[in-house]
Amino acid sequence: MPPKKASTAAATRKPSSAIEKSIKDSKPAAKQRGRPSKATTAKDTKDPKPAAKNRGRPPVKTTKKAAPKSAAKSSNKRKASDDVDGSPAPKKAKKEPAVSRKIAPVKKAAAPKREVVPKPPKALPHINDAPTQVLDVYVFGENSAGELGIGTGTEQEVSNVKRPRLNRRLAASEVGVVQIAAGGMHCVALTRDNKILTWGVNDQGALGRETEKPNANADDSDDEDLVLNASEAEPREVDLSHFPEGTKFSHVVAADSTSFVVTTTGLVYGWGTFRGNDGILGFRPHGPKTQSTPVLIPELKNITTLSAGTNHILALNTKGKVFAWGAGEQNQLGRKIISRNVAQSLVPSEFGLSRKKIMTIGCGDYHCFAADDKGNVFAWGLNGFAQCGTESDQDDASPTISQPTIIEGLEGMAIKQIMGGAQHSIAVTTDGKVLVWGSCQNNQSGVDLSTLPANAIYRESNGRARYISKPSIIPGVDGVAVAAGPDAGAAITSDGKVYTWGFNANYQTGQGPVPDIPVATLVDNTAVRGKKLVFAGLGGQFGVLGGIPAEAEE
Repeated sequence: MPPKKASTAAATRKPSSAIEKSIKDSKPAAKQRGRPSKATTAKDTKDPKPAAKNRGRPPVKTTKKAAPKSAAKSSNKRKASDDVDGSPAPKKAKKEPAVSRKIAPVKKAAAPKREVVPKPPKALPHINDAPTQVLDVYVFGENSAGELGIGTGTEQEVSNVKRPRLNRRLAASEVGVVQIAAGGMHCVALTRDNKILTWGVNDQGALGRETEKPNANADDSDDEDLVLNASEAEPREVDLSHFPEGTKFSHVVAADSTSFVVTTTGLVYGWGTFRGNDGILGFRPHGPKTQSTPVLIPELKNITTLSAGTNHILALNTKGKVFAWGAGEQNQLGRKIISRNVAQSLVPSEFGLSRKKIMTIGCGDYHCFAADDKGNVFAWGLNGFAQCGTESDQDDASPTISQPTIIEGLEGMAIKQIMGGAQHSIAVTTDGKVLVWGSCQNNQSGVDLSTLPANAIYRESNGRARYISKPSIIPGVDGVAVAAGPDAGAAITSDGKVYTWGFNANYQTGQGPVPDIPVATLVDNTAVRGKKLVFAGLGGQFGVLGGIPAEAEE
């Protein structure tokens, strides 16, 4: 070992040249000592202290003069004992030091009292207020998988619902729902007493709780007569033991097979499964493919808002920064995903908006939006029908916008809410304008095409209207909130009414047994007539409305 050779060489020299040897040999010894410490830890663990002494004062240790020093220290102790035995006078003089030596153990005994007690976790700041307005919940549309949450007992409870119906299992006086989110085939709701309720399809863990298996002996030959799974078709609670004690929730969102909840302190929890073009992606990079119960998303803090697409999520924090994660094959994450490292798409990350202060975010099925504090609105993702508000090359098999791009048709407009369906988009401004653009092949625009300028509509070679290329106002609707399904839309007005439009094969507009609703049309049946509606949500083939109970209006 190099350090030992250096000290041995020093020991063979004459004592008279000790100072000279110290000057010459001390620095090389330090260099030799530095190299082995990095290369072999075994040498460091054997000789760290002797090497340090040889390097600091080599002549002292290698000469016999070190022995007298050691003897002097030991002789002092022996003299003290000799004085105690043979000389009474010195014994009295030594009483004081003896007492002081006895105090030392007392200090050592007190040492445990000085142990540092770990400080409790720092309280997180209050970021979001929990909603307090209790709602009546109305549902309509497809119910073949229990999406409406109205139960399983009678034929009326398992059939599709053509027009809005009050969901009595979510009675305001008993349950007290304060916020709802509609996913592809499931729903999530918050209650006034801080419960999370879920119902609908739980195939990939979207409900965040265990559900009973349907009857394995059921006759599969007649799917139409299968009884719904009660644990899915009825609103039931998510176990709050998955959250830290005292956690309060501010709002929820739902995608196709995932669900997320934001706390009042700006943390985010989620569960379910993201799916990509080739099937299941998973939920977290190193976790199970299906996350069946709530788990913290550790990369996110101080979050104020979430928005959900089909298989991707946007999050906005208090500093106006946007994070995206989930499936990204259509560039809906705003960043390039390397195929060999696709799991990284499951980690929330910032992207091309880092220098902007974003105020509002929104998702379509495969595209996204963000509005900043300067009045600019950005869009990115799938754009085959100009759903991003910017025309793409129609010769491209799958046209997308890879980076956030300004929508020129929305410049100068104060956007209150913005979102999209599969191939169309919708927004509402702070002054009540409802704007639509994108595909109009299934009447999902909600506007009379004959009233629009010719250059605002892209037509196919046969003259059929394909999409609206520029954001266009729906006349006669003073909006305060909007919603989008895959091929349908809805708008809540300032006087508490709801207008819907679009594809209606499964009654997802709530307008009864008619195939399509070409323009925005008032929903006016006995269940909601005269009610003050404040919320609309559209799932894959169903819809949900929230209204203020009559007793609360009085």
